Amino acid sequence: MDVSGVLEAHKQKFKSVSVEGKVIPVEYDLGLLAAYDQNPIDEAELKKNKDEYLQALSRDNAQLLFNEIFQLQTISDDNGVMAMLPTPTTLLPREKPLPKPKPETRWEKFAKAKGIVNRKKERMVYDDASGEYKPRWGYKGANDDGTKDWIIEVPTSANPMEDQYEARREAKKDRIERNEKRRQRNTEEAAVATKMDQKAVNKGDRPNMDNARTLKRKEIENQILISKNSTASAGKFDEAIKGDLKPRGIKRQFAPTVTDLSKEKAGNMNILDRVVGKNGEDLVNVRKAIKASKRQ
Repeated sequence: MDVSGVLEAHKQKFKSVSVEGKVIPVEYDLGLLAAYDQNPIDEAELKKNKDEYLQALSRDNAQLLFNEIFQLQTISDDNGVMAMLPTPTTLLPREKPLPKPKPETRWEKFAKAKGIVNRKKERMVYDDASGEYKPRWGYKGANDDGTKDWIIEVPTSANPMEDQYEARREAKKDRIERNEKRRQRNTEEAAVATKMDQKAVNKGDRPNMDNARTLKRKEIENQILISKNSTASAGKFDEAIKGDLKPRGIKRQFAPTVTDLSKEKAGNMNILDRVVGKNGEDLVNVRKAIKASKRQ
């Protein structure tokens, strides 16, 4: 049975993988799966039938790109045959700025100063009491001492009626809360230190890491003073506390509402002399004003 005619008819439905007619060679960046065609567009064909012309041009350039990809080195795995793409050569602009480096915590600074290397520990550890592997931390972890022991000896100094299991659970909650506060404090100090370093770099100075805690303490003091002045009397009639912070700065002085008539007249005359001058003298130093205008 001769099927050559059927194969030829089927072959005519598909275009050839070879593309010709490119005056300027197409440039490729296979690392980005991109092709750059710098050949001029045929305006006559574009005006004649825009859709067909653009589809044919896109098809030819895509075929050239696939031809280059099929010439690359390939590897095979469970997902199939994959091409090894080279390193991209085109520099593309970033959509967002580069992420800022994460500030170091207090432990990271101490470990770097002492040369301590953090080693990754296995997540699962063997528990001798149960004979099973348990997570090192977290739910049903090997470090969970609240309910692991089936009997707990009551300490001598403890209340014999106190539930020791509940005491252990409360102690664990306190440790978790302290660790969380310590972590939050370290994060805030690291953020303040990073901000101060950035200001020092902008000024051309050398960053100083010892001023982070001082700046944090000043911020806390300012917040305490603001809260003290938030009462109806602005903190004037609040009960004094030993060691409490006192507001710093110059206090405004107000003249009494009812005073002697002569003092009030003298004050008003003093204000009038400052406005219109005393004994007809000039309020403006003419010579100094002339020099300032010349400099300008």
